[in-house]
Amino acid sequence: MELILAADRLTIAMLSLHSCPLGRLGTRDTGGMSVYIREVALRLASRGHRVDIFTRHHEPFHSPVVRLAQGVRLIHLEAGVDPDPPKLSLVNHLEEFVSSLERFRRKTGIEYDLIHSHYWLSGLAGLMLQKIWAAPHVTMFHTLAAVKNEMGAAKDEPWLRIASERRVAGSCDLVIAATDEGKEELGRHYGVRPGMVRVIPCGVDLQRFYPADKKAARRVLGLNPEEEVVLYVGRIDPLKGLDRLMEAVSFLDGRPWLRVVIVGGEERSGPEMERLQGLVRRYGLQNRVRFAGRIDQPGLPVFYNAADLLVLPSFHETFGLVALEALACGTPVVATKVGGMADLLGEGLNGRLVEGDVGRGLASALKETLAGVRAGLFPPAVVRSSVCGYGWSNVAGALLAEYRGLLTGRLAQAC
Repeated sequence: MELILAADRLTIAMLSLHSCPLGRLGTRDTGGMSVYIREVALRLASRGHRVDIFTRHHEPFHSPVVRLAQGVRLIHLEAGVDPDPPKLSLVNHLEEFVSSLERFRRKTGIEYDLIHSHYWLSGLAGLMLQKIWAAPHVTMFHTLAAVKNEMGAAKDEPWLRIASERRVAGSCDLVIAATDEGKEELGRHYGVRPGMVRVIPCGVDLQRFYPADKKAARRVLGLNPEEEVVLYVGRIDPLKGLDRLMEAVSFLDGRPWLRVVIVGGEERSGPEMERLQGLVRRYGLQNRVRFAGRIDQPGLPVFYNAADLLVLPSFHETFGLVALEALACGTPVVATKVGGMADLLGEGLNGRLVEGDVGRGLASALKETLAGVRAGLFPPAVVRSSVCGYGWSNVAGALLAEYRGLLTGRLAQAC
């Protein structure tokens, strides 16, 4: 009984080896996963728990230990000297990362109740710590190599990643998936038993993302109040389906006021950005497409509120956090049926799903949704109400229930 009471306030080691939660969103290795880790850690800490997030030291200006909030620390550990290594090469530095972490733990005298790893590289580190500490290990992959290869929209992921994901999924105590689709993929590709997977949807910061005046938002961004604004937010990556969006927009020649705003991308987007800009020229969309570049998360609400709709033309999404953010701002979403979109979007309520011939289907969905916005069929308050149950506090609460279940099960076995 005393052990159960001692676990009321948990101390959690959260692993994010390759991607720092302080990284710049929209860059190569910093996206929805970083938002997820940071927001979950903050909400767990607000409930009285302690979270240490461990990542690789990657920027000279970052202190070794950064306090993000009361009860949340971001700890940078040594794992190789290259400031911007190929992700796969980090496999060679896993032991260094784990040794650095263990030295930190011993120096500070902390005992961790549980490990929560994110992505396959951190999952491998989590397996090492799982043995050293004899602590429960929860993992979340965020993307699966086997699924990305199945999509065929990007360069094939290496066999080492696939083998590692299979190993981590088969050796940890619990896998978290963001959608039922993700749970099914874990079983289909890696043979993970359904009972080993819990589905917990992603969340949204309802205090940061909320409806605001559209005209005022457009003035800030220099957008014409009469334009029909279609917004994309995310990485510039083949899996994101931006080629589909360009094709769809090319079918909408009769809408002279249509403007597409693309948020995301940086210098390392390189070849994919060049390919996308080539498609813009090929379809003659130079006057319709605006590249806004990478925007930090605090700057995103003004884009969501300025837009008539958000478009998510992806081949695959683990969940689709940007859709949650747009909906929280009262902006409808047009999306392919990937990730959590089937659960999030209700036809005619807060957006539309696209299946089949995606190019023409996406064009049709954009046209119908834009007409609906102009007709007042998507009141921002109604659109926002569709995601009010997705606050990060709910996500943290669901995770906490799983953590406690694992710890209680360990205690019962020990007795």
